[in-house]
Amino acid sequence: MKRNRILASLVIVLLLTLSIVVVAQVSRPFHNGSVWSIGLIQMKPGMENAYLNYVAGDWKREQEALKKDGQIISYKVLTTESHSSTDWNIMLMTEYKDMATMEANQAKADNLLQTVIGTDEKQMQGYRDRLQIREVLQNRIAREIILEPKR
Repeated sequence: MKRNRILASLVIVLLLTLSIVVVAQVSRPFHNGSVWSIGLIQMKPGMENAYLNYVAGDWKREQEALKKDGQIISYKVLTTESHSSTDWNIMLMTEYKDMATMEANQAKADNLLQTVIGTDEKQMQGYRDRLQIREVLQNRIAREIILEPKR
């Protein structure tokens, strides 16, 4: 009887070990890519040119400085028509190598923006000024999925 219990225990341990090995060998047809910070913005009616001037000026200068410093990979701006009065019509996207890089460089990015845009007070004034021409509806973090197995 004792021998049967030992044998049953060994079989259970063996099965659990084999199932762990099988799970560890699961091949996924995709792998994680870069991480995107996405801002969904609604430009107020009649203020599209004013906001796009900001995007083509200060925002682009910030992105170029971050890119030159190696903190970001790229950035994009997409516009669309609004489908309702509460819908976004411009998307600002910033691409990072991965989540760890984005989080690790936050203090470094803040310091760099101090030199590119100016003091905290100047940046806060810019935020207040932009409230007149746009509304930030959402900010999201998204991970790109590469539809190929990881090599």
